[in-house]
Amino acid sequence: MAKAKKQKKYKLKTHKATAKRFRETGSGLVLRTRGGKSHFRRRKSGRVKRALDKMTTVSKANVRRVRRLAPYMGRYKANPPA
Repeated sequence: MAKAKKQKKYKLKTHKATAKRFRETGSGLVLRTRGGKSHFRRRKSGRVKRALDKMTTVSKANVRRVRRLAPYMGRYKANPPA
């Protein structure tokens, strides 16, 4: 009896811009950095500027899109802290 050939599984390509912008926690939450940090910071209070440095969770509507673009995001620790 001939051996059955094993079906090859193909690797998925990672969308590199997505991999750089998002990060996954140990519990599976997808995090993103806040926008509005590049300019016009003089008119913002210190409290607001400090709050912009913290990461926030991605909305549930967009988590599926992010996971599809970066399928191996939670598997490797090489994701940069954003």
